[in-house]
Amino acid sequence: MAAVRSMNKMYGVCFHAARQTAGLKASRLLQHRAFRVGAVRQQQPFDSTLEKPQFPGASAEFVDHLEFIQPNVISGIPVYRVMDRQGNIINPSQDPQLSKETVLNFYQKMTMLNTMDRILYESQRQGRISFYMTNYGEEGTHIGSAAALDPSDIVFGQYREAGVLMYRGFPLDLFMAQCYANADDLGKGRQMPVHYGSKDLNFVTISSPLATQIPQAAGAAYAVKRENMNRAVICYFGEGAASEGDAHAGFNFSATLECPLIFFCRNNGYAISTPTNEQYRGDGIAARGPGYGMMSIRVDGNDVFAVYNATKEARRRAVAENQPFLIEAMTYRIGHHSTSDDSSAYRSVDEVNYWDKQDHPISRLRHYMTARSWWSEDDERTWRKQSRKMVMEAFERAEKRLKPNPELMFTDVYQEVTPLLSKQRDSMWKHVQQYKEHYPLDLYDK
Repeated sequence: MAAVRSMNKMYGVCFHAARQTAGLKASRLLQHRAFRVGAVRQQQPFDSTLEKPQFPGASAEFVDHLEFIQPNVISGIPVYRVMDRQGNIINPSQDPQLSKETVLNFYQKMTMLNTMDRILYESQRQGRISFYMTNYGEEGTHIGSAAALDPSDIVFGQYREAGVLMYRGFPLDLFMAQCYANADDLGKGRQMPVHYGSKDLNFVTISSPLATQIPQAAGAAYAVKRENMNRAVICYFGEGAASEGDAHAGFNFSATLECPLIFFCRNNGYAISTPTNEQYRGDGIAARGPGYGMMSIRVDGNDVFAVYNATKEARRRAVAENQPFLIEAMTYRIGHHSTSDDSSAYRSVDEVNYWDKQDHPISRLRHYMTARSWWSEDDERTWRKQSRKMVMEAFERAEKRLKPNPELMFTDVYQEVTPLLSKQRDSMWKHVQQYKEHYPLDLYDK
């Protein structure tokens, strides 16, 4: 009780000070109060006379027989889906009832991403860019989840979520500028290809170290909660990243701090060359959610409507209830991990062909549209030709642009360039002038 009185007294001081602050609305004050004292209300009084566990770390009963918990006490977590492989709605009550225009936009974004992947992958193979990662087979996870979010929601990607950024309106020219590291690149040529970012679209710049975005997303979601702006954060990662310690930290922080955060795991079967049966022994990633006190669901990642429904509901509840959600989207990485990988060394062609030909998210959505007479063979040919033309035009513009000014290597860290950085800059220019035949400065922006 002393703790409660102390908390109430502290809250009274805080509330009085907050009431004096201009612009703080009454509704926000009430929510702030609930946020402050909620934890105290949840504590149960200690009763030493009860013959049941009083340990503060768990809710359980005593037993008088020795038994270890089996790792798979229940059958696998089911996979939620709306469409079958032929694009038929299985349960009409789960049909999101999206308009024709919305569904066509889904399809065009998914196929545009696929076309961009093919062109940029080939450009890397031709030595035009240094690196690339395709999104083949995972387009449904990108578009379905992106469509369910609010534009103000913050996105933390891993490195295979280009479709999310495309759905939010990131233009082809900026995708190309980033991969070519030219003067139009928002990152000023400092990142390796596919490490996109856009402050205007609330998409945090991708970084290479695996899983670092997970605890960062938890911190951003806690800040969003404190701002009380009805926003959510979504954090994408693969099942391989879930093996990193950062995943544990992010899951636990978000649950204990009650953050409006959606953890979106793309379980595509492989962590580079490591198959899932060598990554974990439990029932995938969704099964870990309850251990952290998180609501969890497993969805068919090749069903764009299932992804949309699950993300939309998770987003609604995350904001309304201030709690994290874990979505495990089961899909398959049809392409190589990256241009540095040859997946034929660790999986069969037949396995890849099955997912490419029999259970692809793009073909499933096309079946759905065709059955409603929303899409025809002529539409397909016209759109494929048009989308390829758009990508190629952006590609050609990017190749012709100058590289960023070398001076940009020394900016955007300190408000004023430090003496050490200034010395390094002078040293760089001295080196460039000494070996100018190796540094064609006419290719760089002035």
